[in-house]
Amino acid sequence: MSINVVILAAGLGTRMKSATPKVLHSICGKTLISYVIDAAQSVKPDQIIAVIGPGSDGTQIRDALKGSRVALEVQKEPKGTADALRTACRALARKKGTVLVLNGDTPLVSPSTLEKLLATHKRNSEIISVLSFVAEGSHSYGRVIRKAGKVVSIIEDRDASPEQKKIMEVNSGVYAMELSALKLLKEIKVNPGKGEYYLTDIVNIAVRKGLSVGSHLLGEETELTGINTRKDLCMAGIFLRDRVVSGWLEKGVTFIDTKSVFIDPAAEIGRDTAIYPNVVIEGKSSIGSGCVIFPCTRIIDSIIGNGVTIKDSTVVESSVVKDGASVGPFAHLRPGSVIGPSAKIGNFVEIKKSVIGTGAKASHLSYIGDAEIGDNVNIGAGTITCNYDGVNKHKTVVEEGSFIGSDTQLVAPVRVGKGAYVGAGSTITKDVPPLALAVSRTPQRNLKGWAAVKSNRKNRK
Repeated sequence: MSINVVILAAGLGTRMKSATPKVLHSICGKTLISYVIDAAQSVKPDQIIAVIGPGSDGTQIRDALKGSRVALEVQKEPKGTADALRTACRALARKKGTVLVLNGDTPLVSPSTLEKLLATHKRNSEIISVLSFVAEGSHSYGRVIRKAGKVVSIIEDRDASPEQKKIMEVNSGVYAMELSALKLLKEIKVNPGKGEYYLTDIVNIAVRKGLSVGSHLLGEETELTGINTRKDLCMAGIFLRDRVVSGWLEKGVTFIDTKSVFIDPAAEIGRDTAIYPNVVIEGKSSIGSGCVIFPCTRIIDSIIGNGVTIKDSTVVESSVVKDGASVGPFAHLRPGSVIGPSAKIGNFVEIKKSVIGTGAKASHLSYIGDAEIGDNVNIGAGTITCNYDGVNKHKTVVEEGSFIGSDTQLVAPVRVGKGAYVGAGSTITKDVPPLALAVSRTPQRNLKGWAAVKSNRKNRK
C-alpha cells in the first residue's frame, strides 16, 4: 500500500500564550511535531508533508525542520483543517494510494496505533477511516454520530446538541483516506459559526455519496489528546515520563522514586542499574549495567560504562565515563571529557575536555581543563590547570604514576613526566622530568614576636 502522510501544523496555538509555535514546544527534550514525524516515519510513507502557516510561525517551523526530509506547504490563511489538507493537495498531485492525516500537536500517538488504522482501512476497503477513541469527562472533541451502528457524520463540540454531547466516541483528528477522497474537499462549505472549513464534514459528504466510511476505536484518550495549553503540555510530559520509566522497570532497572526522575525516550539504561530521585538523563545518553546514579544528577548526551557510580548533585555533559569509575558528589564533567576505568573524580572537581587515565584520582576541589592525565596519577586538592592565556587554550600532560601535591597550579603548556612528584603549593611553569620532585615556593620566613607587637599597637589605639 502506497502511503503519503500529511501533518497539519498551521494552527495558531493562541492558548499556549507563547511566541513559539505550538508544535515547536517540547516535551522530554523533543518538539511536539518531531514526535509526530517519528510516528509517521514508522509506516514507511512515500513522503511526509507538513502544512504550516505563513509569517514568523511558519518560518520558525521551517527552520526547525531543516534536514528532516519533510516537504512543507504553506496555508496562507487560517481557514480550518479542510483548507489545510486542501493546501497539501498540490504535493499529492498524480499520487496514488492512501493519505494518512495527522495533527502536529498530538505527540503521543503511537506507531502501533497508526499501523492498526491503516491495516483496518485496507481490510475494510474504506474510502475514509476515522481513528476514534472514548473520551470521558468534560472535553471539546468532535462526536462520532452513528445510525444503526454505521458512521454518518462527525459533529464538532461547539455545534453539538446537548444529546449529542453525551456521545463518548470522539474524533481523534487522525484519518486514513484514499487519495480519491480528496476531491470531496471542494464540497465542504464554510462553517457559519467559526468561519472555517471543517475537515470533519468530509465524512458526511462521503456517506451521502454512498462511499464506504468507518470509525474505529483503536486508540486511547491519553495518546490521542492534542496539546492546546501549557497544562496539556505538562500532562503529556508526565504521561511520556511514566511510559518511559515503566519500560525500563520491565527491563531490569531500579528506580527509587519513579515520579521524580526524567529519562529521555532516546536514552539507554543497562540492567541492574539503580537510579535515585531527582535524576535527569537527557539526549542520547547511554548508561551501562550495574551503575548507581545518586540524587540530583544530570547526564546529557553522555556514555556511562558498566559499574559506574555517579554521586549526588553531579553534572555530566557530552562526556564518557568508563567502567568502574566514580564521579562526584558535586562534580562537573564538561563536554569532551573522558574518565578512565576505575578513576575517581570527587567533591567539587570540574573536568573540561580532558582525558583521565585508568585508576587516576582527583578527589577534591580541582579544575582540570584541556589536559591528559595518565594512569594512576594522584591529583591533590585545589590543583588547577591554567590552560588559558587570554588568547589561546594550551594543554597540560601529567604522565603515568605522577603525584601532584595540593594547591598546585600547572601553567600550560606543561608536562609532568612519568612518576614525578610536584610539591604542594607549587606553581609549575616548566616541564618536570620523569621521577623528579618539582617544588616552587617562596622561602618561608618566621618573624618572632610579630603577633605580640601587633597586639600592643592595637591596644594603644
